[in-house]
Amino acid sequence: MKNLLFLTILLFLSCKETPKEKTQTTPPHKIIEQNVTSTPISYAKGFSITKQDKITIIKVNAPWPSANKTFTYALVPEKDLKTISLDDSLYDAIIKTPVKRMIATSTTHIPSIEALGIENTLIGFPGTDYISSKPIREKIEAGKVKELGLNESINTEVLINLEPDLVMGFTVEGENKTYQNIVNSGTPVVYNGDWVEATPLGKAEWIKFFGAFFNKEKLADSIFNNIAKSYNEAKALAANTDIKPTVFSGSMFKDIWYAPAGESWVAHFLNDANANYIWKDTFGNGSLSLNFESVLEKSKSADFWIGPGQFTSYSQLQDNNVHYTQFDAYANKKIYTYSLTTGATGGILYYELAPNRPDIVLKDIIHILHPEVLTDYEPVFFKPLQP
Repeated sequence: MKNLLFLTILLFLSCKETPKEKTQTTPPHKIIEQNVTSTPISYAKGFSITKQDKITIIKVNAPWPSANKTFTYALVPEKDLKTISLDDSLYDAIIKTPVKRMIATSTTHIPSIEALGIENTLIGFPGTDYISSKPIREKIEAGKVKELGLNESINTEVLINLEPDLVMGFTVEGENKTYQNIVNSGTPVVYNGDWVEATPLGKAEWIKFFGAFFNKEKLADSIFNNIAKSYNEAKALAANTDIKPTVFSGSMFKDIWYAPAGESWVAHFLNDANANYIWKDTFGNGSLSLNFESVLEKSKSADFWIGPGQFTSYSQLQDNNVHYTQFDAYANKKIYTYSLTTGATGGILYYELAPNRPDIVLKDIIHILHPEVLTDYEPVFFKPLQP
C-alpha cells in the first residue's frame, strides 16, 4: 500500500580530468585540498557534503539498493552564478541556491521540509493525498502545491510548467526515465536515498542533505543533533531494563509472511528498545519471506506483535485469516499497529514522519515493552489494535 514510502531512491555520475588538463591550468571546479571542509555525517552512509570556497559538492553513493553509481551535484549561490565557471560534464546537476521552487516526490521528504521551515518552496508533489503534514495540507488545499500524478508516471508537462529550481526524486532500482525527460527540459533532478539507509539515525541524518540546498545547514545540523540526543537517551533507558520481551512483526500477503530482516530499520528499533526480536539473527536490511507455519512455530508464545501491516483491529485480523488468532499476542491483546495514526486524507503518518523522527518511534516501542520507563509518555505512531 503505502510501503511506497519505504521505496525512495536516486542518481549518478563520475568524472575524470586528463593529466594534460591538470597540468595546464587549475580549473575553477578543481577542489584544492587545503580549502576543503566536510560536513560531519555520523550515521548516514549514502551521501557526503564538502565545501570549497563558495561551492558545495554533494555526492550520493547509495541512491537505491546495491547501486553501483555515484551522483555528484554542485551547489552554487545564485549571486555567484555569473562569476563561477563550472564544467557541467563533471556534475549530474549544477543547482543555484537557495532553492526557491521545489518538487518533492516522497512523503519522507515532507518532514524535513516542514522542520526546516521551507514549506513555501514546495510547489508540486505526486500523490498529494498521501501527505499528512498539516502545514503542507493547507498549501495543497489552497492550490499552492500541485498534484503531479504518480511518482512512476509523473505528469511532466505540469511539472515543467511549474518551473521548479529542483526536483527531489527517488527510484527503487536504476535511473528513472521520467526524470531523464525532466532533466532534458533543463530542470535539475537530485536523487535522495534516505530510504536506503538501514539504521534509524542514518535515515534521519538526511535532513542535512536537504539543508544544503536551502542554506539551512546550521539549522539542519541542530535539528538532527537534538533527534540523535533524544534517541540515544531513550536507548540508554531501555538498556537498563531487566526484562527483554519477545517480539515478532509483519503479516501475511497472499501466502507469504513478510517480516523485517535482522539488519533492517525495524529490527534496529526493536534491538535498541531492548526487545528480543524473533528474527534478530537473520541477515539483510529488507524483508524476510516466510511461510505461516514457521512464523507460528517461532512466534506463537511471543509477548508482543508489533507492526501487523495495515491491520487496525482484532476482528479485521480474524476476518482476514483465522490462523492469526493462534498467537498468544492475539489472545492476550498485545498487538500494536502504526496504521491507526493517519492524516486528514488517510495517509499513514508513520510512513511520512517515522524515518525523520526515529526518537519518537523508539519511545513508542519502549513505552509498549517497558511502560515503567516512560510512564507519562503519550505514543504517537504505535497504538493498541482496536477490538
